[in-house]
Formats: sequence, C-alpha cells, structure tokens
Amino acid sequence: MKILLIDPPFYRFIGYYNRYFPLGLAYLAAVLRKEGHEVLIYDADFNANPSKIDFTALEESYPLYLKSLHDSHPIWKEVSETICSFNPEIVGISVWTTFAASAFKIASIVKKINKDLLVIMGGPHVSMKHDEVIKICPDVDFLVRGEGEETFLELVEKLQGRDGVKIEGLRNIKGITYRRNDTLIHNPDREFIQNLDVIPFPAKDLLLNSGAYNSEDMGLLMTSRGCPYNCSYCATSIWKRKIRYRSTDNVIAEIKSAIDTYGTHQFAIKDDSFTVNRKRVLELCDKLIKETLDINWDCNARVDIIDEELLMKMKAAGCNGIKVGIETGSERVLKLINKRTTLSQAREAAALFRRVGIHWTGYFMMGLPSETKEEIYQTLKFMKELKPDFASLSVYEPFPGTDLFEIGIDKGLVQSDRTLEDFYNISPKYYYVKNINRRVDTMSNEEFEQLESEMKKAFHKYNMSFVRLAKRAKSRSKLYLHDIGMLWGDIKKFRSWVR
Repeated sequence: MKILLIDPPFYRFIGYYNRYFPLGLAYLAAVLRKEGHEVLIYDADFNANPSKIDFTALEESYPLYLKSLHDSHPIWKEVSETICSFNPEIVGISVWTTFAASAFKIASIVKKINKDLLVIMGGPHVSMKHDEVIKICPDVDFLVRGEGEETFLELVEKLQGRDGVKIEGLRNIKGITYRRNDTLIHNPDREFIQNLDVIPFPAKDLLLNSGAYNSEDMGLLMTSRGCPYNCSYCATSIWKRKIRYRSTDNVIAEIKSAIDTYGTHQFAIKDDSFTVNRKRVLELCDKLIKETLDINWDCNARVDIIDEELLMKMKAAGCNGIKVGIETGSERVLKLINKRTTLSQAREAAALFRRVGIHWTGYFMMGLPSETKEEIYQTLKFMKELKPDFASLSVYEPFPGTDLFEIGIDKGLVQSDRTLEDFYNISPKYYYVKNINRRVDTMSNEEFEQLESEMKKAFHKYNMSFVRLAKRAKSRSKLYLHDIGMLWGDIKKFRSWVR
C-alpha cells in the first residue's frame, strides 16, 4: 500500500528552529518498507529558514500558531499538495499534546481531499488520551496506542483488502482504538517488542527532501526504550517502568551507517536516561574507542547515576555533552515530583562535570502545583550555585498520563479533558489548565506572570555569558573541523538567539 507518514507543523508556524528528523515515523517507515509497502515521510515541521531559537520566549509566539489554525496559511496548502501529489491510500499522523490541533487539522484536510482516505494517528498524546481523541476528532479512522511498529504494520496488512475486512479481524489487533458504527472499541494493549535489534534502522532516506537536512540532523538515535523511574511530571507510565536495550553492536552499526551515508559526526542519543545501565555504557564506549569512529555525541543522564570513571570513559569515546534534570532548588519540590535525587547529588554531579571537562546542560522548571514564590527563587539561586554550561528553564505544563496531572485535577488546577474547539482556540500552554487565570495555587496569576518573566530574563542573561558561549563552541570544535558549514549554522543560531 501507499502510505504517507506526516509529522505535523508547529515550530515552523512561529519561526523556530526544529532540529532532527521525526524518529518515530522513520522507524515506522522502515518496518513498512521491509514488508513491501511504498512509504513517504513528510516532516511538515521542517523549517529551512528559521529565525528564532530562544525557547524561553517560545510561548510568546503561540498566538501565531493559533492564528495559523484558522487561516489559509501557505503551509496548509503545502500539506494538501503533498498529500495529493503522493496520492496515498493511508495517511499516518503523529500527535504530541502541544501540537495536537495541527494533527487534527491535517486529518480534516485529508478527508476533504478524499473522504475514503484512511487516517491513522499515533504518538504520545494518542497513547495517553486515546479515549478523548477518538471522541473529538471525527476525521481519524484508527488510533495506534503505545509502541507503534508492530501494531501499525498489522493494521495496514488487515486494511490492505479493506473491502473484505471483518470486525473479527480488527478486534484481534492489539493496541488499536477505532469506531464501529456508534461504538468506540479499545482493543487490549500490545506487548512491548523485546528484541529491539529486529527493528530496521530508521528510514531517513524516505524523508521528503531528505537532502535538506544537515549531517547533525541525521545523527538522532536511541539505544534503548523505556525508563525505570517515575518522575511525576513525566508520562513514563507508557513504558510501565521497564527499559529495553539494543545490543551495542547494533548501535555501532547504525552509527557507521549514518557516517557513511550522511557524513554525520555529531550524534544525539535520546534515551530517557542513557547511564541507567553502567556496564552497558562502558561496553558501548569501549567499542566506540576501538572502532576509532572519530565522532562526538551527547546524551541525557541523571545526577545520581554517574561517576568519574564512567564520565572519563564517555569523554574518551566522544561524549561532548550531557543533559541532566536538576528541576528545582527545593528539597520539598524534589520529593513532590518523585525525582528521587537530592540537591547534594546535583552539587556532586556539577563538580564531576567540571572536573572531567564535559559540557553540561541543567534543566530546571517552575510553576509546579504547591510551589511557592520562595521555592522558585531557590531554584534560581541553586542554578547559579551549580553553574551549568547551559541552563534551561521551562514552565510546568500539565500533560496527560503524569502523576502531576492527576494531582492538578484534585487541586482544581487541571481540566481532565478537552473538546476539539478547545485545541483550536486555547494556547498550547493552557491546553489542560482549568483556569488560565489560576495556573498555580500559591499566588495570583499576576504575581506568577511577573515571576515567570523575571526568571526567564535571569536564565537568558546567565546563558549569554561569553565564557559559557565559548565553552559551547569548544565542545563542538571537532564537528566544525569535519564540516565548516556547521560552524556557520551555529553562528546563525547565535545571531537569532541574541536578537
């Protein structure tokens, strides 16, 4: 069958940089192609000429996104033309909570082109809110919940001769949600894929305009799936606190493939927490060193599962960046979000990063339920004490599937469900906020907005330090030697950031 997989536009509407390719869709495409289907991946959010990179100011541009949902923006014309040009039998759309409205809009465009075209949705938002999505989006035919490769493929195989599809056949497909007349049917969940090595490498060559991506964009990879932790702001429930690993040989093979095909020398490992299995990380690093691949890579970690020996080995294997969630400067809030780390561990980790000499990013957040003004100031003070090479600040947004989402409902801060009109008319930062004039329960909205502005300015000023900018450039110096164009690209980003 001819299958078009679409990553909906969002950052592109508001002029922001959006890096990498849609990894989940590339995995789906690889599995489908292996079974003989004709597949095209359309990254509708790919922006060839971005102008903004300061994500602390991202929310200020949300009105532009909302406006685009209601007007005849050229991007929607491009979406329609791409669908018509490829002429698929099935359109698959990924759905994330922040840009759910864009996904729903694409589904409506598909049905206007051809009401018989099948629309299948998947992704994090569908997995968490499938009951809501199937009710409010009349243009979707099937939802794929959870891990999508096996489910999507089985559904496509059943739909291949859909004139003869029987309800019994659909009911046997685990992990899908669909309508049958006026009845909503939620089939049982599908078991996780246990051997991740059987999944083909992401089909990056099936990206529409794949030549427009740079070598670093093509360096996105995951070496594991799942997370054993249960931070209350994160929707880890989708993984049931289990983690599965690809073999290190399989990971090395994918890295070599990206080097050979795209000239990639800077990779981004997007595992939820790369250093959970210390022995495996050391094994992978030893193989990277032995292969002399001359690459750099960054990863996500936790402050409580690193040590000096491990970091030294990672650096020797090419690690030039580590991102860790510090979150807050309050021990009480750390316990509230079930982070299972301490401020002392964060201090020790910061000292380790400095001693080993690896560029590190600290992630912080504010606006959590019950968080006080004093605790938010503690976070700013703690950030300045730790001195990360880059400090990222986000304002808490309630996402379905998280423990804090349920806590927010109990506190009267969170709306448990939304309508289609809500998604089209409410700013994404308020999608599940019950009352936009009461985002937190410890201060007035005016006080919170003033504090939010103050915090964002402080973080931005901190990051603009010449020393920190120089450290960032130094950490990427090997990349610049391989590809001078990447240096020019970083200079353009810097100029966008300081505007």
